[in-house]
Parts: sequence; structure tokens; C-alpha cells
Amino acid sequence: MGTTCLTIFMLLLLLMICVCKSDDQLTSGRSLTPGDLLISKGGVFALGFFSPSPAGSSTSLYVAIWFHGIPEHNRTVVWVANRDSPATTSSSPTLAISNNSDLVLSDSQGHTLWRTQNAIAAAVHDNGTALAVLLDTGNLVLQLPNGTVIWQSFDHPTDTILPGMRFLMIHRARPAGRLVSWRGPADPSTGDFSFGLDPVSNLQLMIWHGADPYCRISVWNGVSVSGGMYTSSPSSMVYQTIVNTGDDFYLVYTVSDSSPYFRIMLDHTGTMKLLSWDTNSSAWTVISERPTGGYGLYGSCGPNGYCDFTGAAPACQCLEGFEPVAVGMNSSKGCRRMEPLRCSKGSHFVALPGMRVPDKFVLLRNRSFEQCAAECSSNCSCTAYAYANLSSSGAMADQSRCLVWNGELVDTWKNINYGEKLYLRLASPPAKTKTNIVKIVVPVVACLLLPTCIALVCLCKFKGKWQKREIQKKLMLRYLSTSNELGDKNEEFPFVSFDDIVATTDNFSDCNMLGRGGFGKVYKKNAIMQGMLKGGKEVAVKRLSQGSGQGIDEFRNEVVLLVKLQHRNLVRLLGCCIHEEEKLLIYEYLPNKSLDAFLFGTH
Repeated sequence: MGTTCLTIFMLLLLLMICVCKSDDQLTSGRSLTPGDLLISKGGVFALGFFSPSPAGSSTSLYVAIWFHGIPEHNRTVVWVANRDSPATTSSSPTLAISNNSDLVLSDSQGHTLWRTQNAIAAAVHDNGTALAVLLDTGNLVLQLPNGTVIWQSFDHPTDTILPGMRFLMIHRARPAGRLVSWRGPADPSTGDFSFGLDPVSNLQLMIWHGADPYCRISVWNGVSVSGGMYTSSPSSMVYQTIVNTGDDFYLVYTVSDSSPYFRIMLDHTGTMKLLSWDTNSSAWTVISERPTGGYGLYGSCGPNGYCDFTGAAPACQCLEGFEPVAVGMNSSKGCRRMEPLRCSKGSHFVALPGMRVPDKFVLLRNRSFEQCAAECSSNCSCTAYAYANLSSSGAMADQSRCLVWNGELVDTWKNINYGEKLYLRLASPPAKTKTNIVKIVVPVVACLLLPTCIALVCLCKFKGKWQKREIQKKLMLRYLSTSNELGDKNEEFPFVSFDDIVATTDNFSDCNMLGRGGFGKVYKKNAIMQGMLKGGKEVAVKRLSQGSGQGIDEFRNEVVLLVKLQHRNLVRLLGCCIHEEEKLLIYEYLPNKSLDAFLFGTH
């Protein structure tokens, strides 16, 4: 009896050990039904049936993988097998390994809801039956007993990338995989947003909304291996690596030791998020996301504008040489050139560092930097170019990446963490620099010339008048120089110009005439003569009549006589004038009539 009990105990112990060992495995002799779980060896992940809606509100069941170490109320699903073919609770679904070593989800009616369809099933029978193992990386692996992997969930992601997952985007020049968002927060079926490599260029990581570009995450610079780093705390690091082996193009995230849970997921709103689990708050923390609000959406800053992420907050800016089309930069109208490009007028290129290059480029292969620049320079429609030297890229036959753009530049970013030089074509500085100088100089010169010309005219007029007076003065001196009786007085004797006398007498107006005699007429005027003769006294102008018969001798004798005879009862001679045929004497004016009026009573 004791031996029998011991045997039974050993059998139960062995059965328990086998069951414990098979918690992370699914073999051909065991199927998975609702309520059963596969738990990875380290207890990080679990696989089983789940319903995304609250209990009792939905009968849909999905086979999924989620973080086992996170509380049930915050269950985080990272992979769904039958996302577009849900089972129901009433159909008694099972997950099992078929005779062809496929992992198959079926219901009680025999309907296949999902299967793996491994590529090497023909060779399975020679190696035994496959088994499924859930790893601590979150990868569900279907493998042969010898360890050969014939299928794995990491090759068929849904909306999540886990650390260590090789997210394959290109295999032998053909698109391989994409992330596809859930339809909604409680609906894991295929959603409207997807993430992967742009199949046109094979150089851009993009999010699509249906068939339309929604957000460009990054532009691959073409090197075999490139990377970036994100941190959630000083001790937690996430490394992003893009690898190109020639045949395969894939993205890998790795984390530092003792880091918390990480995941990269595309949510149902089209936002790509890098998330870290915070054990203190029991919640997921966003480390990085794209797009950020309204910024980062495809073409959000319009043609020829760029989204600037270098400041405290993202903002739209115009590329150098451009100005906003509309007031403000928060619209999609973008920017326009300040100076239009004209091939005949010439152009030049400016280097803009730290730029995430625009979309809609043309890739030119096997070009040096000089050839890339010349290719764009010689094409009038080329608006920009960018170049990457891939000399360290041993796996690639083409050691360069030359990108050129024609027309408008769409969806450009500026970021402090990554970027490259974008060489932008601008119109050559026009001759308007000289035009501007002319515009400034001409008014200044004109302003200076006007007063200068006026001053010159006045100077010429004054000089002419002065020269005319000098000529008349010299003429008077010549007439009077034959008489030595004046002595040195002829140097001081005032000679009056004929123009002044004409102006003084109103052109010898009869209104100003005092009388006439044998010599000629006598005129009176004082207004204009003031200042020409000392004292500003009233004067009498005696004009020699051309018919008087008196000549230069009589005129000179009268001047000499009056200069020599200085008496208080004789009228004083104040000046004289000779102009062509005119001979004039200027006397002081005596208001008490002439002497003949007293002698002969003619008053």
C-alpha cells in the first residue's frame, strides 16, 4: 500500500512539473481555450483570449498577447491574432497546433478564424511536430523540436513595436510589414492609420491615413546602420536603430538593463508614441510622440514653410528667401518667394542646416557631392538638393544619396536632435542693390544741386552786375583822369551805376522831374538812392541832354569845378555817371527852389 501511494505521488509530482514547464508552451497535445493562459518564463507577457469591451457588453473574443506584469484594469495588449475575425463566447473557440504544424484558431463548428501558414510545413514531418513558445520579449514563436523557427508574431505586428523586435519593412526590395492602428480604443480591428516605409522612395518612415500621407516620422539618410536615443530617466535608455543589409531594411528598439516596460505604438488617432511604464503612478508615460498637436501633420505649414521644433513650442516658419502668403503662419497657405526664380537672371544656393528634408524628392544614384550640386544647378526647375555620403555603408553598392526637388517644397521640419543640410535655390541678388543706391543718391544730389544752382545763378548775376559797375567806374576814371585838378579825390569820388539811376528815377519818369535847363533835365528821388550815397539824403539827378551840345569836356569841367568849390551856399556834387551816350550828375537836393526863382521871381 505504501509503495502504491508513493508511486501515485511521484506521478502527480511529475505531472505538475510538466504542467509548470508547459505554461509558456503550446504543444500538439494541448489546446488553448477561453480562460487558459500561456505565460512567458519570466512572467513578463501572457497569451490568451480577451474581450476588449467591459465584461458583459460584448461577446467578441480575440487571441492576444499583453503585459502580464501590469494590473488587469490597465491591461495593455501588444499583439492580436484574429483582429478582423473575432470569435464569440458561444462558439467555444480553441487555439491549437495542426498536423501541418500551423497554429490554428477555430470554433466548435470547425470554422478557421485565423492560422499562421508557416512557409516550411513540408519539412516538418521529418523533424517532428512543432510547438509554440511565448518568450519574455513578447514574441510568440512557432518552432520545430530542433529549435528552427518557422513562424513568429514579431514578423506580423499589429499596432505595437516591442524592444528587441526586428520590425522588417523591406525584404529583397519589396514592402514587408506595417503597423496598423486599432479601429478604436476598444476595437482591435484594422484601423485607418498605418506606419511603415514609403514604398515609392524606400527612404521615409511615414504614417498614412488610408492612402494619404498623414505624418512623416523621419527620412533615412541611407547609411547601413543609423541610430538615435531616447531617455525616460537617467537610468533608462531606449535606442533606435535602422539597419539596411541590402536585402532587408528593418527598425529595432533596444533598452538598457533594469529599464521599465517600453513600447512603441500607433494609436487609433494616428499618433505614433514611445511609451514607458511608470510603476509609481501605474500608468504609461509618453516619452515622445508624432505628430505633436497640429504641428508635424503632413504639410501643416504649407508649401515652402517648415515646422520649427527647436523652440519651446513648435511653430511654422518660412524658408529663407520666402515670406508668408497670408498674415500669420498658422495656416496651410504656406510661403512664397520674395524674389521669383528666373533662369536668365541667375541664382545661388544657401545651406540650411538641421533640416528634415521635404517630401516629393527624386533620388539620383551614384553621384558625388559635386555632381549632385551640378545636377541641380544646371536644371532651372530644380529648387533644392541634399546629399549624404555613405562611404561607411559597406553593404550598399551605391555609396551616395543625392536628393533633388522640383517645384514647391512640402513638409519640411527643423529639429535640434537630427537633420541635415538642405541646399535651397534662391534668385541671385539682383541689381536692385545698385538701384537702391541710385534711389538714395539721386534725391540727395538733387537736393544739393538745387541750392547750389540757385547760389550760382545769384553769384553770376551779382558778378555780372559788379563787373558792369566796375566797367562804368573805369570808364568814369578814364574820362576824369585827364584832369589833375581832382588829385586823389577821383579814387574816392562815388561813381553811380546807370541801372541804379534808372531804377531811382523810375526810368526818368516825368513825375520825378524837378525842371529842365540848357544842360538837360533834373530829377528827384530818394527811396532807391538811399544806401548808395552816404547819409541816405534826397538827391537830384541831372541828365545831360543829347541835343544840348555839351560834350565830355564841359561835363568834366563841371565835375572838377563843383568838387573844388566846397561852400555851404553852393549845392554839393555827390556823384556822377557815364553810360554810353548818357552823362549824369547827382547833387544833393535843396528844397528851397532854385536861385533863379529868387533872382527873377519865377515862383
